[in-house]
Amino acid sequence: MKIKYALAAVLMVGMAAQTWGQEAPKTKTRGQAHPGDASSYIIGADDVLLVSVWKEPDLTTTLPVRPDGNISLPLLNDVPAAGFTPMQLAANITEKLKKYVADPRVTVVVTQINSRKVYVTGEVQRTGAIQLLPDMTVLQALADAGFTQFANTKAIYILRTENGKQTRIPVNYKQLVKGKASGQNIILKPGDTIVVP
Repeated sequence: MKIKYALAAVLMVGMAAQTWGQEAPKTKTRGQAHPGDASSYIIGADDVLLVSVWKEPDLTTTLPVRPDGNISLPLLNDVPAAGFTPMQLAANITEKLKKYVADPRVTVVVTQINSRKVYVTGEVQRTGAIQLLPDMTVLQALADAGFTQFANTKAIYILRTENGKQTRIPVNYKQLVKGKASGQNIILKPGDTIVVP
């Protein structure tokens, strides 16, 4: 009788281990970074950062990224921030703080994303800057801005500056909403300006 119980226990443990072995990879993939995660966000001017140094309250601060792309930190003065991910910036600050703090542990958190904006101007109800959301299209931005009664929706264009050169991308809103010009519903980039004549 005892042998039967022992065999049953061994079989149950074996089955549990087998099941656990099959489930483990699923759990691992959930924690891996994917494109578009916060870990891949590139810091830009006007973003607000929380720079936290563990057990060093005098070095922990919340501050904006200046237009020149730098932040000012105690002991370190100006530190370049724009163009780095939060993890890269934390690593840079950690390295610089080693002169002043034993075993510094730095965390950088983007508390406000202000650098990713597009602009809408012309015959729209709300001109100005719009916060650029991930994969935001021209149609979504126009829906946010709204048209005036005088808008020429066939002659909209996007002004985009890349590598110091400005390009003009035409957008025919009437064709776009009919599904005839889906290629014109492009994904916007930071700094794009949508002009509605």
